[in-house]
Amino acid sequence: MYDEQQQPDQGPLAGFTVGVTAARRADELGALLQRRGATVLHAPALRIVPLADDGELLAATRQIIDQAPDVVVATTAIGFRGWIEAADGWGLGEQLLGRLRGVELLARGPKVKGAVRAAGLTEQWSPSSESMAEVLDRLLEEGVDGRRIALQLHGEPLPGFVEALRAGGAQVVLVPVYRWMPPEDIGPVDRLLDAVVSRGVDALTFTSAPAAASLLSRAEQRGLLGELLAALGHDVLPACVGPVTALPLQARGVDTVQPERFRLGPLVQLLCQELPGRARALPIAGHRVQIRGHAVLVDGELKPVPPAGMSLLRALSRRPGWVVARADLLRALPGAGRDEHAVETAMARLRTALGAPKLIQTVVKRGYRLALDPAADAKYADA
Repeated sequence: MYDEQQQPDQGPLAGFTVGVTAARRADELGALLQRRGATVLHAPALRIVPLADDGELLAATRQIIDQAPDVVVATTAIGFRGWIEAADGWGLGEQLLGRLRGVELLARGPKVKGAVRAAGLTEQWSPSSESMAEVLDRLLEEGVDGRRIALQLHGEPLPGFVEALRAGGAQVVLVPVYRWMPPEDIGPVDRLLDAVVSRGVDALTFTSAPAAASLLSRAEQRGLLGELLAALGHDVLPACVGPVTALPLQARGVDTVQPERFRLGPLVQLLCQELPGRARALPIAGHRVQIRGHAVLVDGELKPVPPAGMSLLRALSRRPGWVVARADLLRALPGAGRDEHAVETAMARLRTALGAPKLIQTVVKRGYRLALDPAADAKYADA
């Protein structure tokens, strides 16, 4: 395999740019990506606002203390810890814990179990899939008619979850521990959106459904929703940490990739497989060339290429070995205008960046072509 020829210090994501929309644990995700060679463009699509002083959370906490629920569903570790800490701040911590010890406590996943046990409590059950759908299935199988169920929210209502419980006859108490809000500085989000629609990133990562919904909403406000969806549907890989995160994108018809385990590490590993697998590798002029997002691997050596050069190279690689006219290459150059001399200038810089001038042939009075190896001509003749 060509990727095995990479220099070890480059990493499988060298030459690729990955957008990160996370607000929480963004540094961790960014570090994992950078250690594997990626260039990271971070723009938190939302911010988390704690509700320690919020009347809704205080009211829900008192309601649970005054009238014990039959079931409490803990959905996130940070949310459950925040709830207990807020109750402690109001002088209600021990009363809340006392109530929670006497109810059926369900925890979505091992991190939530850890938070539950750190509070001195024990969960009755936790789904192996870490899926809220499995939690809902269990509750409905047990029967919820007439039961009182307290639900610690993610930051926004869980799609369909509350409605299904209420349709089954349950009384649902919502515990809003924190809320997702738009970022105070919208500039980074706008820059990320611009990069996505211009194909300046190769993948866009999402670790929460609210972040996905927030980015879509901002794109709609700017009149870029159609362009964003087109980019995510073809050229920019949308990668979600799990199926719940993917819901807002799926609702817009965007297919996403997700790791089998809903964690940051497996998400990064998935990108390490997907992005190099999508990059085109060609035998050109006796070299093995793989075209990545903002760089090219020539015989396993990473060659950074300016944006104009990458635009030319992508245009040439769409039909390897075929001559591409200067006029067509000019149209591929961003903001080049009508002067075909811009193609010659960008081409000269591209050849210098690649370090192997013979990769691209000049065809006099016609244009340029990739010098595809003869043995590969038949394979790409009808490309």
